[in-house]
Amino acid sequence: MPLLLHPAWPLLLGATLTFRALRRVLCRLPLPAHVQTDPLRTWRWHNLLVSFTHSIVSGIWALLCLWQTPEMLVEIETAWSASGYLLVCFSAGYFIHDTVDIVVSKQTRASWEYLVHHVMAMGAFFSGIFWKRFVGGGVLTLLVEVSNIFLTLRMMMKINNAQDLLLYKVNKYVNLVMYFFFRLAPQAYLTKFFLQYAGQRTLGTFLLAILLMLDLMILIYFSRLLRSDFCPERAPRRQQKDKFLTE
Repeated sequence: MPLLLHPAWPLLLGATLTFRALRRVLCRLPLPAHVQTDPLRTWRWHNLLVSFTHSIVSGIWALLCLWQTPEMLVEIETAWSASGYLLVCFSAGYFIHDTVDIVVSKQTRASWEYLVHHVMAMGAFFSGIFWKRFVGGGVLTLLVEVSNIFLTLRMMMKINNAQDLLLYKVNKYVNLVMYFFFRLAPQAYLTKFFLQYAGQRTLGTFLLAILLMLDLMILIYFSRLLRSDFCPERAPRRQQKDKFLTE
């Protein structure tokens, strides 16, 4: 089937428009006092609200997919389910929406790390969407959204200057545990699996390259997280006033 006529396009468009509509609804919610005084923080707050919603839905959905189709844990390339396929389309739609939101809002320079991540994620997801291969790998990758629930909550509290709240102090430990179990561990498992494609000229090799780049980004983010929340005296001073966009 020609790529332009693939039936997945309506799914991707529908998911993207759903997140666009969600953003409009969430923009009507009242803003914290500290956030509403700064247009940049206001944009980032709304951006994170959409991300938070995506993480809750996708994280729970990924766990349900693995519970319903446990063979995805082993048959990463060939295992397939309708629910897992729709989940990958749903999350690809979110990444498309967020990429457009960053570009249209003229936050490309401040959020370039997110754009790089989104491009790599979409490149990986499209292999499952258009060729129906490695859908299991896509579902396993989306376990990271369970961790992102707590990571996004942390970022929202930082934007609101609420680091002194008990919720922030409790969340930073929960976030660390979730980061290990739902981000570092699945990433290590997938990397071990995809290493078998090293040196080949296959789709698996392409996905391995993406995975290795994501591994590097995740380790960098993890070191930032540890310095910021557990060794603040060792964290370098940020010169850019809008660096909170990616912290």
